[in-house]
Amino acid sequence: MMSFVVPMVFMVVIFYFLLIRPQQKKSKEHKALLDNLKEGDQIITSGGMIGTIVRIDDQIVNLEIADKVRIKMGRPYIAGFAPKNIG
Repeated sequence: MMSFVVPMVFMVVIFYFLLIRPQQKKSKEHKALLDNLKEGDQIITSGGMIGTIVRIDDQIVNLEIADKVRIKMGRPYIAGFAPKNIG
């Protein structure tokens, strides 16, 4: 019985440190990013579109992607801040 339990516990510990913990850390960082967004930030979406935040609601973000071209998108689909050297 002991020869079965020890390897299983070892596998659970390995899965925790290789899969579960990094995913939790990434999720926590993304939540912090979404909480700290403000109007005027230049962001990139998960689809690769870059724009400037014009208005933020609880779940909807209005982006200006070109002069006088605005779109609405869900807040969770923001991937991060856009690189500084982009237009």
